[in-house]
Amino acid sequence: MVNGLCSLLGVEAPIVLAPFGPWEEVELAAAVCNAGGLGSLGTALRSTDELRQQWRRLRELTDRPFAVNHTGRPLNQEAFDATLEARPAAISFHMGIPADLIAQAHDQGISWIQAVGDVDAADMALEAGADVLIAQGTESGGNAGWISTLVLVPAVVDLAGTTPVVAAGGIADGRGMAAALALGAQGVSLGTRFLATTEMTIDQAWKDRIVAAHARDAVKVANADRALPPFNLAQVGAPFAPRALRTPLVDQLEQDPDSLDPPALAARVRAGVLAGGGHDLLPFTGQSAELIHDIVSAAEVVSRLMTECAAALHQAETVLPSGASIAPMGQT
Repeated sequence: MVNGLCSLLGVEAPIVLAPFGPWEEVELAAAVCNAGGLGSLGTALRSTDELRQQWRRLRELTDRPFAVNHTGRPLNQEAFDATLEARPAAISFHMGIPADLIAQAHDQGISWIQAVGDVDAADMALEAGADVLIAQGTESGGNAGWISTLVLVPAVVDLAGTTPVVAAGGIADGRGMAAALALGAQGVSLGTRFLATTEMTIDQAWKDRIVAAHARDAVKVANADRALPPFNLAQVGAPFAPRALRTPLVDQLEQDPDSLDPPALAARVRAGVLAGGGHDLLPFTGQSAELIHDIVSAAEVVSRLMTECAAALHQAETVLPSGASIAPMGQT
């Protein structure tokens, strides 16, 4: 059976690279695209000129489809308009469900990928015309919701009908991918696993911490609003909140938030990230760090996912009671 997600996005592997906000990921996105998945680029904090340069560079490195991400924290309208002009294969979006922007994307022939953290948001996204839903569980690094992937994915699949659902949160290997497909998803989105790749340009110390981390080391950041840009779009349900490895700042936000001045802190975080750092402040990381034990190329990650997924599905079939069966990968 044809995988609807792959057909819609024009990719060979049902694997989506999560966008990393303002961090530089052009080479990583190109590598994922060239390996058959959907590469993504974030737009947060970057000027429109910088973004156009990134898109040009990406198109020099790959002729495959890719996505550009925007968020409601906050929405940069100028950058969004430039994205429409650039016409990527897809626009992904989280922290807000802007029906008017979805319509504008469709007018340009651009697919819309909407991240949701609960069924109310999924229902609203479907009503607004989203082409793909990312059911993003609370295990995710960065900004995510509060419901586990194992619960959220089938709930969203039940609601979505023929709209493809992508699972995100806690997935770092082919076993997680197989589990997502068994839950009814047509693909997976990975962030933390791709942070720990040779192409990703974050500081090596961040990658090393991911490899060394346990799941309990990736915590929801308390009082994160004091350090992050404000929302400028309405949120559905409990607002997304970031998950990161602990740092002195994460501990201070949790234990003594009033000691931090929000404008000064936000400026400090912004400056650190744009200078190529930020790992000493908010090293966004998901609980899937527990399953990451090496730093490899993006192509190796994609290859492992596909091979391990097929093996996991086969293994699941061998332990089913006699007479039962399991559908091949891509059937939902």
